[in-house]
Amino acid sequence: MSLAERVRLTVHASGAAEIVIDRPERHNAMTREMYDALLECIAACRQDAAVRSVLFRGAGGKSFISGTDIGHFKDFRDGREGIAYEAFVERVIDAVERIAGPTVAVIDGWTVGGGLALATACDFRVCSAGSRFGAPIAKTLSNTLSSRNIARLQAALGVPRVKRMLLLAEYLNADEALACGYVHAVCAPGELQASAHALADRLMGLSPVTHKAVKESIRRIVVEQRLEDDDIVEEVYGSQAFRDGVAAFNKA
Repeated sequence: MSLAERVRLTVHASGAAEIVIDRPERHNAMTREMYDALLECIAACRQDAAVRSVLFRGAGGKSFISGTDIGHFKDFRDGREGIAYEAFVERVIDAVERIAGPTVAVIDGWTVGGGLALATACDFRVCSAGSRFGAPIAKTLSNTLSSRNIARLQAALGVPRVKRMLLLAEYLNADEALACGYVHAVCAPGELQASAHALADRLMGLSPVTHKAVKESIRRIVVEQRLEDDDIVEEVYGSQAFRDGVAAFNKA
């Protein structure tokens, strides 16, 4: 199996698509080929009208995604390669954020570095009780996260927790992630898939017009620090879904 084939897309009859990272022997660490395959899966979801939500999952029961494979960095010679790398990672995270329908990270185990960034870019996270969240780069590679990914973490977790993660190289456990609202639910491992799909089903029963608009507004506020939304508001209030909703409400 090639590294690209370690990233698989399945579209279920419910309308939920599931993208699985299947490299458990390396804790689902991502290579460039795997990131490219992930981008292709996301593009396929965006082009398929049958897809109404997307779930991301790591195989093996020990890790969601443990970040980028360390082998990717062995030939780095100067800081410009770091800039190019962070720009590429941003393409991946941005692609996740721009999925119009709701997204769910299904987390069973360690969620580290780039895996933490990807999970944070999803709309919701459900995890097993033994899951851990962190980016211990201060005691491993001595690298950094991009400011955009730090902004995402800050919005999701708050500055004090982000500093614990990045400066003290500490991990959050599942209970703390639940208590601060970072994860939607903590499940027994045998219940994780059912819980994630139940959440996706619930989301798919609600307005995709509202979902798309709210997701894009939040993305602009958090990542781009801008409030311009005339295009979003115009699209929503000009939609058939809005007119149908008003008509249905007035009939009730």
